[in-house]
Amino acid sequence: MNRYIMKGGNPLVGEVQISGAKNAALGILAASIMTDENVVIENLPDVRDINVMLEAIQEIGANVERLDRHTVQINASSIHAVSVDDEYIRRIRASYYFIGALLGKYKSAEVPLPGGCNIGSRPIDQHLKGFRALGARIEIERGAVLAHAIDLVGGHIYLDVVSVGATINIMMAAALAEGQTILENAAKEPHVVDVANFLNSMGANIKGAGTDIIRIRGVRRFHGTEYSIIPDQIEAGTFMCGAAVTRGDVTVKNVIPKHLEAISAKLLEIGCEVIEGDDEVRVVGRPRQRSTNIKTLPYPGFPTDMQPQMAVTLALTEGTSMITESIFENRFKYVDELTRMGGCIKVEGNVAVIDGVKGFTGAQLESPDLRAGAALVLAGLAAEGYTVVDEIGYIQRGYECFEEKLQRLGASIEMVDSEKKANKFRLKTG
Repeated sequence: MNRYIMKGGNPLVGEVQISGAKNAALGILAASIMTDENVVIENLPDVRDINVMLEAIQEIGANVERLDRHTVQINASSIHAVSVDDEYIRRIRASYYFIGALLGKYKSAEVPLPGGCNIGSRPIDQHLKGFRALGARIEIERGAVLAHAIDLVGGHIYLDVVSVGATINIMMAAALAEGQTILENAAKEPHVVDVANFLNSMGANIKGAGTDIIRIRGVRRFHGTEYSIIPDQIEAGTFMCGAAVTRGDVTVKNVIPKHLEAISAKLLEIGCEVIEGDDEVRVVGRPRQRSTNIKTLPYPGFPTDMQPQMAVTLALTEGTSMITESIFENRFKYVDELTRMGGCIKVEGNVAVIDGVKGFTGAQLESPDLRAGAALVLAGLAAEGYTVVDEIGYIQRGYECFEEKLQRLGASIEMVDSEKKANKFRLKTG
């Protein structure tokens, strides 16, 4: 079983190249099967979720060709099934994007209910409400969503809650429906905009992505395209917090600073120096950093996917901070692990009260989910002594070459698969 072992104490210093956005890429990969022509997708992150998605696309009959590590060509003209039946696909949340893509193109889809990280209830009722409004008949049988329509016809859809997944899924199906669809209370996240831009590059007519009202005029068919995915704001934010946690100096490159404003604002509040360039952001940690309060909100608010990393940052500041989690109810599962390192955090309902401490001490930790796992690694890099993080498969779902990028910033960290290798690391760094 692979795990990370690290010796804390080294500030992260240097430059790091940010990979393509995983959450945008998952939607774009699903949408790529909506044309029979070649689609080339660039800046694809090489992470587990993406590779699982590509396997699923291949399994339903599409031709998938890796042009290089970060570029793929997909041709879906040979798709032979509208049923996605793959043990891998149940492991990733984004399996539901196949419903919108297959329903839009073939007017039929059978897709397993999604998996992913267990960070709280994430129902897909808004997705199904949208498909029904377009004229689809929806049933759930044997753990799968069955969607069928004679024709999809545009309509007026108001989402009861802001949902990134539902916004992208409905947008895909509506793009090949008859007439106009107006989607209100839509999510505004950068990856929603990226999927809309990708669909438009294939010939869709989508306006308003990035606002809370999206207008989609259906077209008859899509054509091929070449498209480059936006940078990953959560990976960038993780390394920005890494600079703050370790009191380092990190420049995240290949980013869109506008997408990082909520994170930058909080790092400025605690006393870090944040310098924005055209496509980079530099964060300089300070020996003394102060507390602040955070509430997670849909974009452009503070992202829930950055909440654990920011909690680690605030746990090493002076004073008392509060984090209110308004998106997912199980997002504080990492708190017990931080407490074992000397953190002082109390959770009451959806609020974490964090009393800053002077430092962490190394411990044996278990990653509870993707973002919490990355946050525990940051804690280990700031801790005194050695820290081991187990269950790193979660982290590999969303971070490309995580330990290698950290090593290049001066971190003392390795991925090991046995206690013998862990002891060898301890001898080498002791």
